[in-house]
Amino acid sequence: MTRVRVRQHVNPLSDQYRNPVTPPDWSQIYSEITQPLHLDIGCARGKFLLKMATLYPDINFLGTEIREPLVTEANHHRDNLGLSNLHFIFCNINHSFEPILQSLPQGVLQWVTIQFPDPWFKQRHSKRRVVQCELVEAIARYLKNEGVVFLQSDVEFVQNEMVKHFQNNSHFTQEPLETNPFPVPTEREIATHNKKQPVYRTLFKKS
Repeated sequence: MTRVRVRQHVNPLSDQYRNPVTPPDWSQIYSEITQPLHLDIGCARGKFLLKMATLYPDINFLGTEIREPLVTEANHHRDNLGLSNLHFIFCNINHSFEPILQSLPQGVLQWVTIQFPDPWFKQRHSKRRVVQCELVEAIARYLKNEGVVFLQSDVEFVQNEMVKHFQNNSHFTQEPLETNPFPVPTEREIATHNKKQPVYRTLFKKS
């Protein structure tokens, strides 16, 4: 399959991205639907999850992405690898988080990762950033007790803003963190390290 070229920025406030997604029949997606779930929000080309799903067959992985061609490409690679614990879905997560989680077995969500989200540098575009208080509240409702949220970015003010949203929610406690808790780095993480630039990371646990 030819690598798809797509726009780097997609405005999530556009009308075309406001409709909630219709979730698939998960029993046709995952071979073991009740396994713990790792949700990666803004998964881009999905390389992080493709590797994670290969390493951890006893965990289900779900990647959400607002750029549809990347989702099509990622699911194609998943099929080539024969992975039955991984799916990618095209959606605006701020409008589709609840429909997706309501359609899954209760209590399966155990990990959430939000890695290198689009920074939308201008302050007037702040509402376009993926982490909003409403999303944090929804994650708190569906994340399993002791479940984990991992945030990372190469843009310090974006990381600080995401962290503040989770700190302001009483369901989350910030945990000590020295390195990436996952064994697979994202493409952006690798590129940032190669440029010898900092990566900002924060871990929260639902208490």
